[in-house]
Amino acid sequence: MARTSDRIQQVNHYQTLRISYNAAPAEVKSAYRGLVKEYHPDCNHHLDNHDQIASINLAYEVLSNPQSRAHYDRSLGIKHKPNGASQGVKRAPTKREIHLNEDQKIDRWSKQVYEPIIDLIEGILDSLDDQIDALADDPYDDGLMEDFEDYIDECRGSYAKAQIFFRAMPNPASAAGIASYLYHCLNAISDGIEELNYFTLNFDDHHLHTGQELWRRAEEMRYYAQSAMQNLQTA
Repeated sequence: MARTSDRIQQVNHYQTLRISYNAAPAEVKSAYRGLVKEYHPDCNHHLDNHDQIASINLAYEVLSNPQSRAHYDRSLGIKHKPNGASQGVKRAPTKREIHLNEDQKIDRWSKQVYEPIIDLIEGILDSLDDQIDALADDPYDDGLMEDFEDYIDECRGSYAKAQIFFRAMPNPASAAGIASYLYHCLNAISDGIEELNYFTLNFDDHHLHTGQELWRRAEEMRYYAQSAMQNLQTA
């Protein structure tokens, strides 16, 4: 029987990024960023190899996503252990929560879900302009880029906490609209984080501008959520 390594194609995404097929996600990211610096025309004006950049981008797009990487690995004959991690879901309301009146449910949901999420969202959204202004001095400066990456990591951590709060308790029926605004706000933040992260890897301003647009979309959803909550509490 042929070994796994013998079944891997002569040229594949792992070889494009110069990594082994069992490379950790951090290694994939590091290898991609290094190659982008090596081949990006803004960094190396004497290079004009668009096919190479396209291959590098495609390889990272496939290998940086757990689902697409698993599918690609199966096509190479690389077997993965099944992932038994369960997906987060909203829990069912307790008996005590069922017997609360609507005002009590709103107050409880506001304090334990809405307010913590709003605080986390504000911490994410209110710092991007300052971060971009600092990075604008020299986006190729490793120190400035590391600071920007730290900001993205902080945003990712705050987003993960916000998702935990969002799933912690069912929203009252009268707060369904507010919950919907929060949901779309968090979705925009999630997509924005990925766009900003792509910028740190390939220095393509398109990703930076898209991230800013998604931040503005999230800001809009935050405003709608806050306005709706204020109207609900004063009704």
